[in-house]
Amino acid sequence: MSEPAGLQLADAAPGRELYVRHARLEGRSIAVLRAIERGEGCIVEAEVWPRDTVGADPVRPGPYSFRSPVEATRFVTHAVEALIALGCDVRAS
Repeated sequence: MSEPAGLQLADAAPGRELYVRHARLEGRSIAVLRAIERGEGCIVEAEVWPRDTVGADPVRPGPYSFRSPVEATRFVTHAVEALIALGCDVRAS
């Protein structure tokens, strides 16, 4: 699968990547969430492609910091559930 430009986060945080979730709607990338374990905590990095900006660079809100991978996973799970409810196809990358 070819990935859209910018999918690799330019300022990826050092640490151990736990997982990545990629949301698409109508064949187009909508969001990528990446959980990274860093020492005593965990962060979630996000890339979001606004619907009305075809070909534009993604917006990068966050990163979101958590005390543990469990908390980060809870956050990502809720985000993924919301994306699915909005009609997105969400897959592990």
